[in-house]
Amino acid sequence: MDKVLIITYYWPPAGGPGVQRWLSFVKFLGEFGKQAVVYIPENPDYPMTDDSFVCEIPQEITVIKKSIIEPYKWASFFSRSKTQQISKGIISTKKQSWIEGAMLWVRGNFFIPDARVLWVKPSVNFLKSYIDQHGIKTVITTGPPHSLHLIGLNLKQWNTQLNWVADFRDPWTTIGYHEELKLSKASKKKHEDLETSVLQKADKIITTSFTTKKEFERKTSKPIKVITNGYLNYTSQAKALSPKFSLAHIGSLLSGRNPEVLWETLSQLCGENSEFSKDLELILAGAVSEEVIHSIHRAGLKDVLQLRGYIGHQQAIALQQSSQVLLLLEIDSDKTRGIIPGKFFEYMAAQRPILAMGPKDWDVARLIDQTQTGRFFDYSNREQLKLYILECYQSYKTNDLVVHSKGVEAYHRKELTRTLVEFID
Repeated sequence: MDKVLIITYYWPPAGGPGVQRWLSFVKFLGEFGKQAVVYIPENPDYPMTDDSFVCEIPQEITVIKKSIIEPYKWASFFSRSKTQQISKGIISTKKQSWIEGAMLWVRGNFFIPDARVLWVKPSVNFLKSYIDQHGIKTVITTGPPHSLHLIGLNLKQWNTQLNWVADFRDPWTTIGYHEELKLSKASKKKHEDLETSVLQKADKIITTSFTTKKEFERKTSKPIKVITNGYLNYTSQAKALSPKFSLAHIGSLLSGRNPEVLWETLSQLCGENSEFSKDLELILAGAVSEEVIHSIHRAGLKDVLQLRGYIGHQQAIALQQSSQVLLLLEIDSDKTRGIIPGKFFEYMAAQRPILAMGPKDWDVARLIDQTQTGRFFDYSNREQLKLYILECYQSYKTNDLVVHSKGVEAYHRKELTRTLVEFID
């Protein structure tokens, strides 16, 4: 079998969607003639963990490690809570303490492209010997953190015969929180220069969205393939539906990802229909910013709100399958049009109606329309949003709230792995 070296920061016991993409790919690579070698940090500082992922690591793959210097561990001496928030990507856009502002400035201007950049040099030195000794011809780097692409860049400069594939789970310089990092002009240019170098020196590029592909096509002529995230079969995890009219969001809700129009619409429906108010349940599972919670309380929805906090992956799957409606929420910005959350594909597998809100021309809208798995609304479409919620509620009352999806099979992790192997070869 051909060996493929995969360089990733997020790996079990890390939690969240970042770890699931490549954990799933390596499960199926062997079926397509590829032997996975996964390179990870030996002592990472993960913002969230999920031990259930550990048992999903295939026994036949090789995992190699190298220690990493984690600046977030240093920063936690000043403010552990703020450090964890920034590490998770939760950046307050309204009220920032001087500690948070200072930490963001240091993060943005001293650690370029990100706080894991100190892992680049020792990793390159370590991997040169490993690649030589084991005859590896293909290297895949996946980011964020995008500093891992600098490992690939250095290895490619050392050995131009390597087949280097750069996998972008998120954009780089156009990612939503980038402008919140208080970048100087020099720092911003350095980000842009590093991004350009990676895009022009990688042999092939993978993106998880169509918008990011279009963006990168303006910056490089290298082959680019959209390989989205996906789902596995979870039929054995099926749960009975909630007796309440439950609207559930699984995952982080950042300050900017705060659909006040949704909270206001739900509040209006509660005021107009007492039965709706009694039946409604709003479930948020994952890290939620205080600004989002305050917005929900201001809308008068405090009594129907359930904050579950971070839950394990299996619990998340169970919640997806038992909820009446699944919420998919994104920041209302042109810069987020190319973000397709990994949970969207698990939502597909859950076979529950998806209510998606995000920017106009969001890539998710295209996929929802193709698969008939729910409805998309931009933030100005208040009346249609209200009508759809009422439509779902009426179907819920008659026990007829179902999804008639199509073409979802193309997003199974095995099919996506087939596409990956065809592309890297």
